Amino acid sequence: MSVKYFIYIIVTVIVIWSLDSININAIFKKNKIWQARVFYFFLALSLIYLVTNCIYDLYESAIIV
Repeated sequence: MSVKYFIYIIVTVIVIWSLDSININAIFKKNKIWQARVFYFFLALSLIYLVTNCIYDLYESAIIV
């Protein structure tokens, strides 16, 4: 298994755990449950992607040096 996949798994758990502490429903209007879920989903995906690529780039640059 590639190092990047391992980083994706670890970061996914951490991002979902950290986003669980935010009350997303308080930000949205009443009865907008699906919009809040879609927002939460895309926010989680984008954070997972950004953090994983940042960590992987740091890992790659450490190997080159």
